[in-house]
Amino acid sequence: MPPIPTRVGVYIDGYNLYYGARATCGRGTAGWRWLDLRVLATSLVTAQRAWAGAAIDRIVYCTARIDGATNPSGNADQEVYLRALVESRSVDLVEYGNYVARVKHAPLATRGPGGAPVVTRPEWPIKVQYPTPIANGDVAFMVSHLHQEEKGTDVNIASHMLMDVLEGRVDGVVVISNDSDLRLPVQISRQRVPVGHVNPRNTLFAGDLAGLPSEGVGNHWWRKLRRDDFFRHQLPDLAGTFSKPVGW
Repeated sequence: MPPIPTRVGVYIDGYNLYYGARATCGRGTAGWRWLDLRVLATSLVTAQRAWAGAAIDRIVYCTARIDGATNPSGNADQEVYLRALVESRSVDLVEYGNYVARVKHAPLATRGPGGAPVVTRPEWPIKVQYPTPIANGDVAFMVSHLHQEEKGTDVNIASHMLMDVLEGRVDGVVVISNDSDLRLPVQISRQRVPVGHVNPRNTLFAGDLAGLPSEGVGNHWWRKLRRDDFFRHQLPDLAGTFSKPVGW
């Protein structure tokens, strides 16, 4: 008989959750950003009949601070949210990665059918001249752009999850992320404890994160978040001493 967890650790990819919520609820829509992570996680766990009696032992929220130089308002709102999470005990630990900003060069493109990128090619009346002839005429406009990339979240999730599992601090795991880079730590965890996997978008799970409920020790489950999951699990407008930002 597969084990039934009693002490569950929840490990959250902050940006994966944010962008999943934004895609599901709408960027310009209010009412989903002030998310109460403990209430959401508790709802997800208690809905699993095969995990009857399971309780959340700890919640680890992994993220990176928005660059205040390039996005001061986003940085300020995020700081309020992070402090509200801690002060209201919606999470037990916030683990920070970092942002890396650099200039990148890439072909100019537009969004095509299904969201696939379509490279923009020079056509009449735009004329592109080169010092030497181009044999096949396959040229593109190149642009320089600011590229900001979050680093460290997947490593932080994997580290905390595996330490907690291997040290016996938890006997069940919930991962809120659809990042395929978590494939190996998730597979290792499934060999030792039941794992619940939550996709922040109502889309297919990344192939590397798929599996069978019976693999390893068994009693695993998968869940996709829907609009109502975000809107129904919000912090109070005043969480601790922090107020929900305007427009949230």
